[in-house]
Amino acid sequence: MTQQTQKKVSLRPLGDRLLVKRIEQEETLKGGIILPDSAKKKQEMAIVVAIGSGKTTDDGKNLPMPVKVGDKVLMDKYSGQEVTMDDEEYVVLRAGDIIATIE
Repeated sequence: MTQQTQKKVSLRPLGDRLLVKRIEQEETLKGGIILPDSAKKKQEMAIVVAIGSGKTTDDGKNLPMPVKVGDKVLMDKYSGQEVTMDDEEYVVLRAGDIIATIE
């Protein structure tokens, strides 16, 4: 999914949470066999679709989010909560579950 084809999502994450969409990669083995979804491993690469306002510290300061909408990120394999909206699958996760950004 590229930024040009992203749909407007009506789900807005709160605090230090963000909404991402996994980047699907078709897996074809050397013999030309295409793996079904049930046999594929979960993808850790995702694109940020929406972000929350950031984390609020104990003294009331707001820490900005480390990523922005459209960034490609590497996330923990089993982190977040999977959500389905308009037949699209998304993951809501905390900013701390992001391992790195991909350039």
